[in-house]
Amino acid sequence: MELEGKTALVFGAGSIGPGWGNGKACAVAYARAGASVVAVDLDIERARETCKIINEEGGRALSLAADVTDSAAIRKVADNALETFGSIDILHNNVGISLHGDPVSMSEEDWDRSIDCNLKSVFLACKHVLPVMLRQGSGVIINISSILSVVVSRYDEVAYYASKAGVDHLTRFVAVKYADRGIRCNAIQPGLMNTPLLYANKELVIDEHGSVEAMIEDRNAASPTGKMGEAWDIANAAVFLASDKSAYINGVILPVDGSILCKQA
Repeated sequence: MELEGKTALVFGAGSIGPGWGNGKACAVAYARAGASVVAVDLDIERARETCKIINEEGGRALSLAADVTDSAAIRKVADNALETFGSIDILHNNVGISLHGDPVSMSEEDWDRSIDCNLKSVFLACKHVLPVMLRQGSGVIINISSILSVVVSRYDEVAYYASKAGVDHLTRFVAVKYADRGIRCNAIQPGLMNTPLLYANKELVIDEHGSVEAMIEDRNAASPTGKMGEAWDIANAAVFLASDKSAYINGVILPVDGSILCKQA
C-alpha cells in the first residue's frame, strides 16, 4: 500500500466507453495502492462508475463533475477534495481531446478548444492545487502527455501536437520551480494504447484504416513489441511516480510506449 494515507485528485477519471481508459485505470490503481481518490469527469456518470469500482473493492472515493477549462469549477473541486479527505497529495491531469486538422483546415474554434482542454486545463489544475501542496510542504503532479508531443503521426492533429508539447514543458517548469518546496512534477507519454478512446470515432477509423480490425492490426504492427499497450501500463507508471519510490525523479517526461520513440522511421 504505497500510497496509504494520501489523496489523489484525478481529472479525467472516467472512460469514454466500456473497458479501461487511462484515467479510469489510474484512479483505480491509486486506490488499490491505498490512496483516497477524487474522481473527476465532465460526465458525472463516468466518474461514478470509477468510484463504484473503488468502493466495491474497499477503497474510498468521491465522484465529481467538472469542466477542466473552467477555473471556478476546478477551484471548487479542489475545495471539495480538501473538505472530504483533508489533503491533496497527488494531482493527476488526464483530460485531453484530439481534433483533426492542419493550420489551414482547422478552425480557430477547434484550435482554441484543443489548447484549452489539453494545456490550459493542466495550468488551471496546477493553479488551484499547487497552493494546497505548498501549504502541505509536499505533493506530486502527474500530467498525461503523449509521444505525439515529440513526433508527428499519420494524422493531421496540429493542435494536439502543439498542446502536448506545451504540457511537457509546463511539467518541466513546475518541477524546477517547486523542487525545493517538496513538490515533484512529471509527465507520462503514452504510446499506442488500446483503450476505449480508440473506438469512439468509428467514422474516422474507417476513413483512415478501412475498418476497426485494420486499425488494430496497423497499430499493433507499428509497435516494436508487436502489440499496443493498455491502460494498466499507464496506471502502473503513475503509481510509481506518485510513490516515494520515485522521490528523486522530478521533471521527467516518461515514455510508456513499448520503445516506439526509439524506432527509426
